[in-house]
Amino acid sequence: MTDIQELLLSRIRDVPDYPKPGVVFKDITPLLADPAAFTALTEALAELSLRNGATRVVGLEARGFILAAPVAVRAGLGFIPVRKAGKLPGATLRQAYELEYGTAEIEVHAEDLTPEDRVMVIDDVLATGGTAAASVELIRRAGAQVAGVAVLMELSFLHGRQKLELALGAAPMEAVLTL
Repeated sequence: MTDIQELLLSRIRDVPDYPKPGVVFKDITPLLADPAAFTALTEALAELSLRNGATRVVGLEARGFILAAPVAVRAGLGFIPVRKAGKLPGATLRQAYELEYGTAEIEVHAEDLTPEDRVMVIDDVLATGGTAAASVELIRRAGAQVAGVAVLMELSFLHGRQKLELALGAAPMEAVLTL
C-alpha cells in the first residue's frame, strides 16, 4: 500500500449500523476535513482523469460533486453535475436504473456534453455499480465518449466492478482504494 493510500484509509471512519443495522458506512468527512488527505485525493483523481484523456469531469450526486469539482479545477477540465431526476432546470437527458428495491433516475443537462468530449466519471464509492453504469449510459446518450470511471474506494465484496465493466466496455474503472 502506498503512503497516499495509507493516509486516505486512515481518514475514512467506519460507522456501524448506518443507515440501517448490519451496514458499515464509510464516512469520508474526516478525509475531507484534512487538507493534506483531500489534496492528495484530488491530485490522484486529477492525474487519472488526465492520463485517460478526459476533457470533462462528471460528478455523481451528492458526494461525487465534492470530489469531482476540485478534480476538474486541478486538471483544468470542465465540471458537469449528474443529478437525481428533477433537480436540474431546462432540457435534460434522463437515465433510469435499478436499485435493490425499486428504481431511480439520474439526469444531465442535454447541452452540457458534446461528441468531442471525453468524460471521466468521479464518485466517492463504487458499491453495486448501478449509479455509475447508469451515468456511463447517460454520457453516451448525450453523444460524448466515456474516458473512464474513477472512485475514492471500491467495495469489492459488493461486486459492482463486474456490473460496471459491462457498461464501460474498453474504458477503465479505477479505484484509489479497494476494500
